[in-house]
Amino acid sequence: MKRQPISRSILLFLLLLVPVSALAEGKWEVWRPTPSARTEVAAVTLFNRLYIFGGFGEKGLTNQVDVLDLKTGIWSVGFPMPEALHHAAAVTLNGKIYVVGGFRSGMWTPTDTLYEFDPKANRWTKKASMPTERGALAAGVVNGRIYAMGGAQRQIFQLKNVAANESYDPMTDQWKEHAPMPTPRDHFTISVVGEKLYAIGGRVDVDYKRNLDRNEVYDPIVNEWTLLAHMPTARSGITSQVLNGKIHVFGGESAEGTFKEHEAYDPASGTWEAKAPMPNAVHGLGSAVVDGRIHLLTGGPRPGGGGSQFHQVYSE
Repeated sequence: MKRQPISRSILLFLLLLVPVSALAEGKWEVWRPTPSARTEVAAVTLFNRLYIFGGFGEKGLTNQVDVLDLKTGIWSVGFPMPEALHHAAAVTLNGKIYVVGGFRSGMWTPTDTLYEFDPKANRWTKKASMPTERGALAAGVVNGRIYAMGGAQRQIFQLKNVAANESYDPMTDQWKEHAPMPTPRDHFTISVVGEKLYAIGGRVDVDYKRNLDRNEVYDPIVNEWTLLAHMPTARSGITSQVLNGKIHVFGGESAEGTFKEHEAYDPASGTWEAKAPMPNAVHGLGSAVVDGRIHLLTGGPRPGGGGSQFHQVYSE
């Protein structure tokens, strides 16, 4: 018996029966594991390669750099960082990679360092130091400048938040101070949309029992901050990337455990929506976007420590 084609009207009716959330959820894939189990890393993508920097490895604090060639799918060990760092931030600009701040040693000593890596020359160069030393900060790039925000520094015997908002110009090798963050915090994330920097989530004074749902945007043109709709789930130790104009926030930790939560903020509408949860709950992970896919790399599967070789990939 010959099967009759479905008419357009019937097909449209069937599509309308599917929940909108199901259409918008996207899909997850689990890719080949990273070479080493780590957490509290920094990650970027440049020239069709994914890079993972530093963090806590299987033998403790590491300066290891893992590199994935996205054309061949092969991981390799890259040229090591000048020093072992954890809770650093990383960005790309003008064909170079910049690793900003972080903590050195197991004593969580904040650093003011800025390292530039040239992948073509396979060379690290130390650049002008940040005005404010700090770790567990976040960074983003707007109009040729690297903005380093927030984090924590040591004050007597404790780590305390700083509201620092400082930008670096690689053309002059100089830093500049800007309007401080309204909510000082650490272990938060920054994403850039429309030449504005969105600072989301985080915690107070390195305490994951004091997680935040704060969502604030900084406009470098007018040097002003604006409070936006709070993230639905207060969490820290997170990462974020922009896909199809929305900021996707992943993972995190609290005293109760790690998060699979995946929530997306739409700057155009000012609203949040729940998306397909991560296959594996982790914190302290790195992330990067390549060809319409968000790559989530490593991370701790339990609060406060541990590492993984997870390579989770989201697309829509």
